[in-house]
Amino acid sequence: MSTSDTIVVIPTYEEAENVSRLIPRMMKLPRAVHLLFVDDNSPDDTRRIIREEAAKYPGRIHLLEREYKQGLGSAYVAGFQFALARNYSFICEMDADLSHDPDDVPRLVEAVESGLGDVVIGSRYHNGISIINWPLSRLILSYSANVYARWVTGLPVQDTTAGFKCFHRCVLEAISLERIKSNGYSFQIELHYRAWKAGFKVSELSIIFRDRAFGQSKISKSIIFEAVWMVWALKLRHLINRL
Repeated sequence: MSTSDTIVVIPTYEEAENVSRLIPRMMKLPRAVHLLFVDDNSPDDTRRIIREEAAKYPGRIHLLEREYKQGLGSAYVAGFQFALARNYSFICEMDADLSHDPDDVPRLVEAVESGLGDVVIGSRYHNGISIINWPLSRLILSYSANVYARWVTGLPVQDTTAGFKCFHRCVLEAISLERIKSNGYSFQIELHYRAWKAGFKVSELSIIFRDRAFGQSKISKSIIFEAVWMVWALKLRHLINRL
């Protein structure tokens, strides 16, 4: 059974075509990592494929199965709690759809390990805009959301909504995961904000982000609306010392 100080938490819902491609690439990384898939009862072959791949790599691939679709934020919280309980030092998160390059995972972990940051974000906007194959409307929405979130919260990062990052475990131990309120993409803003306000160093590394080749994006109007009001809620809770 393989041991590692690093785990990557990956939420899934109907990602069969992607996980079959993602897992072999993750298993070949020069830095050995463990994977935790948090699946919200996908009706396709996602879970079957993960189980089959897990059998090929004993101890390196874990699957947390949930009974129904509960959302991105709660999936990450469950995954982080799993990782903390098993004493991983470096806890990463990434999407299952290969929009995040697996080869960037060691870069993020090594950046945390070397002290570049307690949280190191794989950033789409740290050095200009590094996004491939997004329609212009999606790019404008994402970029504007990040400008808005920085303006409201004061977060000192360019990519506040990034879903690709590495934490030192001490960050997730300190920020009271059970108090996180958001569940869509604003969950990422809340994570960054709580880490920053807790006094941790939040840094960025530039990555190349590619639009998914298979499956459907999970973004919706309700997720966008949540992000609009959540940044104000975060700022207010901080001001009244209730964060």
